[in-house]
Amino acid sequence: MSTKTKSIVGNPVYTVMFAIGGVHLLNDSLQAVIPAMFPILEESMGLSFTQLGLIAFALNMVASVLQPVVGYISDRKPRPYALPIGMTFSLVGIAGLAFAPEYWMILVFVVLLGFGSAVFHPEGSRVSFMAAGSRRGLSQSIYQVGGNSGQALAPLISAFILVPLGQKGAALFILVAALAIFILMKISAWYKEQLVQEKLNNRKRVILSTMADLTKKQVGVALGLLLVIIFARSFYVISITNFYIFHLIKSYGLSISAGQLCIFLFLALGAAGTFFGGPMADKIGRKNVIVLSLLLPIPFSILLPYVPLWAVIVLLSIIGFFIMLSFSVTVVYSQELVPSKIGTMAGLTVGLAFGMGAIGSVVIGILMDHIGIYNTMIVISFLPIIGLVGLALPRDQKIVEAK
Repeated sequence: MSTKTKSIVGNPVYTVMFAIGGVHLLNDSLQAVIPAMFPILEESMGLSFTQLGLIAFALNMVASVLQPVVGYISDRKPRPYALPIGMTFSLVGIAGLAFAPEYWMILVFVVLLGFGSAVFHPEGSRVSFMAAGSRRGLSQSIYQVGGNSGQALAPLISAFILVPLGQKGAALFILVAALAIFILMKISAWYKEQLVQEKLNNRKRVILSTMADLTKKQVGVALGLLLVIIFARSFYVISITNFYIFHLIKSYGLSISAGQLCIFLFLALGAAGTFFGGPMADKIGRKNVIVLSLLLPIPFSILLPYVPLWAVIVLLSIIGFFIMLSFSVTVVYSQELVPSKIGTMAGLTVGLAFGMGAIGSVVIGILMDHIGIYNTMIVISFLPIIGLVGLALPRDQKIVEAK
């Protein structure tokens, strides 16, 4: 295939794109309750950093392991109403989490939240892809920025709900889960109708790739490089999201609420980066955005442990925006590497992000218990350098809308 070739696809369905993105925000705001609880649980239950890491591990590992499985099953036989069913598990998990009196019970309800997330993410990504038409980057950005915006709420949840109300404040998010289930019932009806129309017309959805013809070996190598990139990004982001608050408290003397506002800034700018990354990739290419996303934050992340508080705020904003530019782009890139496995690729890439977050949480917790908070922050500051393997990724092409 010539590098000048352009794939032609259909028109986007914006109402569905924004609806599934909105539910992604609601879903990930439920997950955001977990890291938001860390300072509360550390104080009220006397948990160690390792125990906190294991809570994050339970949430993210269940989601990461099951997402590719759910994606694979849905590739073979799509199940539209799996979306509201999965969200029901999340509702039960958040309700139990609010009133769990012991550590082991917290782990159980966190696992239920992880299961609900595992069901939602690959199916939600499939809906986003189906509604995208030619705007795959934009659609995936809308979908992923919803999730990242939900995650960005974690510091605000901690500062304004859990600090004043304690653990039981999580019960307010039962209403969030209920709203998500209502919207997902509507989306699932649209999803089912698309499948019915395809069957009536005796056709299958044709998915065109922007990638040049690649051998199976080249595809495998490209996927391997992509997974390394996701490892570097996820490990770094989880360290800031879940544990940087303790560095801010110890090294800068901030309160929990003030420290959480700094983390919110990082995540909010990350959500903005996620949104801009998709449309940017539609214009300049997926690979270019992936490389920029990991190249630009390197000097700032290395400087971060050594700067005064005012500079921390500036650097967190810059790092958050640029490191998350590639979040939605890596999902679309993987789907176009293997266009026959949309759900599987979404489950693999997003699931791996959760998995790396799970492993990263445990590793960072252990490091903080053994070498101290400050030294751990220095170690993780070099993680973005690993992402430069993205320079070896195959180049993609441009797509245009059918007239």
